[in-house]
Amino acid sequence: MVQRQFPKPRELAELMKFKTPTLNPTDRRLEQALTIGDLRAIAKRRTPKAPFDYTEGSAEAEISLARARQAFLDIEFHPSILRNVPEVDTSREVLGGPSALPFGIAPTGFTRMMQTEGEEAGAGAAGAAGIPFTLSTLGTTSIEGVKAANPNGRNWFQLYVMKQREISYGLAERAAAAGFDTLFFTVDTPVAGARLRDKRNGFSIPPQLTLGTIVNAIPRPAWWINFLTTPKLEFASLSSTGGTVGELLDSAMDPTISFADLEEIRRIWPGKIVVKGVQTVEDAKLLADAGVDGVVLSNHGGRQLDRAPVPFLLLPHVVREVGNDLEVHVDTGIMSGADIVASIALGARFTLVGRAYLYGLMAGGRRGVDRTIEILRSEIVRTMKLLEVATLDELTPKHVTQLTRLVPVAAPAAAAGEQAADRMPTRV
Repeated sequence: MVQRQFPKPRELAELMKFKTPTLNPTDRRLEQALTIGDLRAIAKRRTPKAPFDYTEGSAEAEISLARARQAFLDIEFHPSILRNVPEVDTSREVLGGPSALPFGIAPTGFTRMMQTEGEEAGAGAAGAAGIPFTLSTLGTTSIEGVKAANPNGRNWFQLYVMKQREISYGLAERAAAAGFDTLFFTVDTPVAGARLRDKRNGFSIPPQLTLGTIVNAIPRPAWWINFLTTPKLEFASLSSTGGTVGELLDSAMDPTISFADLEEIRRIWPGKIVVKGVQTVEDAKLLADAGVDGVVLSNHGGRQLDRAPVPFLLLPHVVREVGNDLEVHVDTGIMSGADIVASIALGARFTLVGRAYLYGLMAGGRRGVDRTIEILRSEIVRTMKLLEVATLDELTPKHVTQLTRLVPVAAPAAAAGEQAADRMPTRV
């Protein structure tokens, strides 16, 4: 039988050591967030429905985004053993410069609508973490404002080619003058996708006070206080164009863009050029022949063409064809460090996170973005250690299997040919 005794005061004292409470409510919330999903839950509680749904939503039935996230869930890792990996190196050379981690912050539009610190919080956090920050053409902080927030870090600029070409060219020249080292030429938005959540919510910039928004604001006073007591929410880079939100979006989407526009941008831009929105192997090969520095496999976070290809599933095919000729990056659906590690293992040189960053921003401003980066960093390090790889270059396709869920059916002509072949007599 177990011998029982009265507790000794000294032993009780050792057990009764309490953690010092965190008094700041934002810090307390962020400390409790262990995953990007946790940050999302905090963000949803603290952000009005229209801006949260703008961040969360995608096009039409939102199938593309669901498939992209499912593709990352449908992987199997293959760890090694007995490799002696006490520490790992998460750094990567990307587009001619360093990054402390194999991901950067993706371009997002209307960012100050999600939380008033907006792009300044993202750029500052990226600079502190040693990773690149990408400013959107439809951003709510100016090119120069991002440079001030991240003066010594790597800033990239995402460019739409607009109907008024001189606006696009002027933005590229401003970004180059501000020291941005890479331009993301975005090609997947000839027109805006059908983002039905925004239509149902009556989405507008700036948000309009209606009975619905007032009711929705009651449990979220901090967001509205920040919104009403900070500078006007507007497109920073496009403020000179004027017009409604719809007119501004129409000016940013031009279905006539072509390789001629790419050549003109190449003439203007002195740094690296990456084409964002590539969704087929054939287009990746064309761009490799055109001499661009990289491509981003992306379906715009599922926000353009619904049922578009899943970038993560496309990744190994593109890497096989053009991986030696240019850098292949990937985005859409990344919600964990394990997703990033899997992408690198299948040949991606780099990854970009959009919604994950915005969830952190909505959850806690700059500190929330810091928390996003820290969560992803810790997940990357842990996954690499469990796979027993010391560097990103040691990650190879042998470490990951993409499990099959979506299997293309044979084309009718091919199927008919196969049936005809089955009917032919076999020669001995």
